[in-house]
Amino acid sequence: MLLSKDAVDWKAARARLPPSRVVWNFVTGTRFLLAVALVGVIILIWDGVSGTAGDIQRFYCYGPGKSPMQMNPNEQADWAGHQQTPLIFNHHAPIEINSTTIQRIDLNPIESTPKAVANEERVLILTPLRNAAPYIEQHFDLLSQLTYPHNLIDLAFLVGDSSDDTLAVLAMELDRVQSRSDRVSFHTATIVEKDFGAAVGMNVEDRHGFKAQGPRRKLMGKARNYLLSSALKPEHAWVYWRDVDIKDSPAKIIEDFVAHDRDVLVPNVWFHRYEPDPNDRYGRLRDIEGRFDYNSWQESDTGRKLAASLDRDVVLAEGYKEYETDRTYMAKMGDWRDNKDVEIPLDGIGGVNILVKADVHRSGINFPCYAFENQAETEGFAKMAKRAGYGVFGLPNYVVWHIDTEEKPGNA
Repeated sequence: MLLSKDAVDWKAARARLPPSRVVWNFVTGTRFLLAVALVGVIILIWDGVSGTAGDIQRFYCYGPGKSPMQMNPNEQADWAGHQQTPLIFNHHAPIEINSTTIQRIDLNPIESTPKAVANEERVLILTPLRNAAPYIEQHFDLLSQLTYPHNLIDLAFLVGDSSDDTLAVLAMELDRVQSRSDRVSFHTATIVEKDFGAAVGMNVEDRHGFKAQGPRRKLMGKARNYLLSSALKPEHAWVYWRDVDIKDSPAKIIEDFVAHDRDVLVPNVWFHRYEPDPNDRYGRLRDIEGRFDYNSWQESDTGRKLAASLDRDVVLAEGYKEYETDRTYMAKMGDWRDNKDVEIPLDGIGGVNILVKADVHRSGINFPCYAFENQAETEGFAKMAKRAGYGVFGLPNYVVWHIDTEEKPGNA
């Protein structure tokens, strides 16, 4: 049966609705609230269970979506670049050492470079002495003329087996030089005393006779090693061996030598000898430029074969008819008027003037007081340095002038 629009009675419909108080009591009733809570829990559980695997991993785990063993290098790099976990590395707290008996020496900053002056690199000048009193004053005059900053130079001397006033003259000259007001004094000066029981005389025949060479060179090697071990300090970058009987040398010799940046470097050693000129009717003297140091040489096949045939304890000596080596001597090369920077490699060196990087000595390269490859002292030093991989060079046109010892040929 269809009802007309007018037949709808809103008041009658409202009368059919439950009273508002009944509705409120129902909504706030315990059963209704429990039912609502139970439905909410079911919805949350369902939503969690129905989430994707990626959502579950992102929600519960911090890390990549796969094992690191399954990641390729690019994925590992990408993951490592986006880590968010802060890291603080502090392995240990600083350690403080207060004991006065513990000393720390750091050799890492000590370098031997061509810019020695600019880098304020320390130089140790070493001079062994025996019956050298007549030459000491001139030696200090030449040292005072050196242009390398004196405050960067340390001097050390070994006095041994002397029968003259070497020690007294040395002490007086050191006091004179270190007390001068017109020049900067040297940083330090050290005198080492050690006798070795030398039996070889000091005249030319005794010192340079063939039979004396083996014992003499071994003894000189020992003296150099004692001086080196007593004087070398951690702060030294260069060691400059300089004989007391040098007659003349350039004032800039240290700067000239360090500029070559060689492990071991020696000059040519000549001498002046003045004799009457037979062609001069006035009897004036002529200067004969003599070649002095025949211990700086380049090895030859003849020398190698000779050494191979000798007992290993035999010390070869240059310039004597007893041993023909055919070695090439630097003393017979060069001219002080030519380019002073020309270098040649050497296999043996003399001891008049040697500049050595201090680390060469620190590495254990010293002056053999025994036969090393049938050489001793400075020549053995050169052999040992080359065996260890260091470079040994000479400057044939850079001449240092030695005193004239009036030696005969073969006794150089």
